[in-house]
Amino acid sequence: MSETLYRGKIVTLERLEGGWEVVRHAPAVAILVRDRDLILGVRQRRPAVGVATWELPAGLIDPGETPEQAALRELAEEVQLTGTLTLVTQLFTSPGFTDERIYLFEATDTSPAYALPDEHEDLTIEWLAAADHASAAASGTLATSGVTLLGLRHAMATTGATE
Repeated sequence: MSETLYRGKIVTLERLEGGWEVVRHAPAVAILVRDRDLILGVRQRRPAVGVATWELPAGLIDPGETPEQAALRELAEEVQLTGTLTLVTQLFTSPGFTDERIYLFEATDTSPAYALPDEHEDLTIEWLAAADHASAAASGTLATSGVTLLGLRHAMATTGATE
């Protein structure tokens, strides 16, 4: 049995038996796009952490969408691309307190696509070298997300790049 403590637009806070507090969160996608050693990302201010982050294009899966459909939509909305998607992995962001699941895709054979950007997002598209991104993230000079680091690690491992 659970008790709902808060219900918002994208999260619900529940208290489970035993006192566990769980954040229910819609599933999401992130998309790795690369051009040789360059990784495509978006820079945006993240109010939850109070800084601008550099992350892979990403977003929530809307009700009724498959992860693949959401990834193609987000890719078009955020960076005006489409492509062939391959699922790299899926993961829970922080299973100690939330059920949020993220599907990490890699997009290949990309081409231009247009979709109206989300009205609430103010994004800057940036290509960064994989090794530079890894060094900056390791030193703490570049704020990013765990799924972005996983995508970066995947890109470096599959191209033979080094940190």
